[in-house]
Amino acid sequence: MYLSAAVRSMLTGLILCSLRVAATQQLRHPPTRIAVVGAGIGGTSAAYFLRQKFGKDVHIDVFEKSDVGGRLATIEMEGNQYEAGGAVIHPLNLHMKAFVKDLGLSPRTPSADLLGIYNGDEFVFQESEWFLINIIKMLWNYGLNFIRMYMWVEEILDKFMRIYRYQTFDYSFSTTESLLHAMGGDDFISKLNMTIDEAMQKSGFTQRFIDDIVVPAMRVNYGQGVKINGFVGAVSLAGTDSGLWAVVGGNNLVCSGLLYSAKAQLIQGTVTSVQEKVRSTKPGNIVTLYEISYITDTGPGLDLYDIVVIATPLNGNLGNIKFVGFDPPIKTFSRPYQQTVTTFVHGRINASFFGYSKSCQFPLSEILTTENPKLFIHSISAVSPVNPVPESDASKASGLRVWKIFSPEVLIDEQLHQLFESYHAVKVRSWLAYPKYSPPEKMPPIKLHRAIYYLNSIEWAASAMEMSAISAKNVALLSYHQWYRKDDHIDQEDLAERLKTEL
Repeated sequence: MYLSAAVRSMLTGLILCSLRVAATQQLRHPPTRIAVVGAGIGGTSAAYFLRQKFGKDVHIDVFEKSDVGGRLATIEMEGNQYEAGGAVIHPLNLHMKAFVKDLGLSPRTPSADLLGIYNGDEFVFQESEWFLINIIKMLWNYGLNFIRMYMWVEEILDKFMRIYRYQTFDYSFSTTESLLHAMGGDDFISKLNMTIDEAMQKSGFTQRFIDDIVVPAMRVNYGQGVKINGFVGAVSLAGTDSGLWAVVGGNNLVCSGLLYSAKAQLIQGTVTSVQEKVRSTKPGNIVTLYEISYITDTGPGLDLYDIVVIATPLNGNLGNIKFVGFDPPIKTFSRPYQQTVTTFVHGRINASFFGYSKSCQFPLSEILTTENPKLFIHSISAVSPVNPVPESDASKASGLRVWKIFSPEVLIDEQLHQLFESYHAVKVRSWLAYPKYSPPEKMPPIKLHRAIYYLNSIEWAASAMEMSAISAKNVALLSYHQWYRKDDHIDQEDLAERLKTEL
């Protein structure tokens, strides 16, 4: 077949270009060792995605000073385990759904309990067993605000879902702001810079609806009111949706399963420092590596790595990793995390505290609270074990249940006696559970150095299991593309439009 000179020239150019790209990737050796600091949902999903991208030969170490699972944890009460950390997962959390399926775990649906919202004097809203009555109450008290809220959240979720398509096509982002902008454009960025109160007032919601309904949702999910940023506020409201689920046996099983699936080595120890080291290879080349110093029960240790992923907060109260000798210095972040105290009580609730004359007539299993200085709890709810067991007839008759209480401070005996007629088991877990949000938010960087990445940057937009998993995949993709210099898959603009034609 005859080819014109112009066509032959074009084909030659394409072949040479392809050879140059292939040669560049061949010259760039794959990483030998990768370190992940932190074995919560962020760190373990990072190990999982790093294995997928870099292949079977890279050695992955995951450092964890405490239990695998981090802020996903269970607590034992009366012979059963209960969720003490992150408890529920949204039906549109596609990474978490995929993890559960791939790891052979089983989902469970929390029991559908009746909910009340208490303002310290009375219930401003109380669910009925009858759906129609609930609708009438909503319309009578708040007009169309409930319907508009679900539409408002759905619009945000539609934009949020774009990230899964981007990640399916291997696109990554070097900053949290660029990731959020790719999903929701200026709308998502603007929500970081205003409170959820301001965002909802701007969208036409009434102040009564915000005070009675939105504030309790913020308090139960983030231990904070409506002064948190609009984006995390929207994530919190998504948590009021139907179809929420959890993992049989405990959500932390996802973390241990991901660690096993990633074939990563768990090092039970505390990372104390990271510093850059230059080493000579046998052919006489120079390589730059990262030396991680750590302490385990058997003593100190140190190892060298090509890539380091920090998957634990760098706040001074939570992580005290020193970055030694970097120029310019790598900064840690001093902004505070919010304390939330989780108290589990096996007892009989004192219905009179909430205005009921008899406990046997108390219909509610979940109580959220509005802002009120005299209220010392954010919420109280009856909970089921992570391995569901039928409630005994004796427990039903006696009114004894396991209750989970969120509060800003540890409850004193006097407060427990106000909440319960009687109790015989109490367990307490105090968490620095999530950032203390205060818009306008400034995101910490994702890339701390040439090949050091900070996965928890995304928490300052919103803290949630799925947010950590999204950040983990983004970091895995970003580190892969930067290692192999594939800049065409980093921080690309107009992806939503571009991918419409990329099928």
